Amino acid sequence: MRYLIVLLAIAGIVVSGLALKVHYDTGSEPCSINDKWDCGVVNHSPYAVIRGVPVAAIGIVGYLLIGVLGFMRRRGLLLVCVLIGLGFALYLTNIEARVLEVWCLYCVISQGIIAVLTLLAVGWIVWARLRGRAA
Repeated sequence: MRYLIVLLAIAGIVVSGLALKVHYDTGSEPCSINDKWDCGVVNHSPYAVIRGVPVAAIGIVGYLLIGVLGFMRRRGLLLVCVLIGLGFALYLTNIEARVLEVWCLYCVISQGIIAVLTLLAVGWIVWARLRGRAA
């Protein structure tokens, strides 16, 4: 289980890195699909920065922490981190849907990754507890 969590965390780092590249890029965006799907609009909006730190950079750090905690089998801390990450991702998704009315492909992929990580973290804790009772 921990290797799957680490692998998904690495995927999250890559996706967040791509979003960070868009944040600092001033050229044509690779995921500018149409009026409703444009990473440039999302990553250049005022909501893409918190106290001067790009949201994508926060994502990189968060996924790195999740990967390390998963690798170290720190299930409880992992669950706390993925729940915080999921809450933050849902907040950002709400901004995309209701405020900006534009979606970032990288953000949607990241939302899927953190949702799967949350399910895996919960499942890992449940599985460990059930396994502990059976022993």
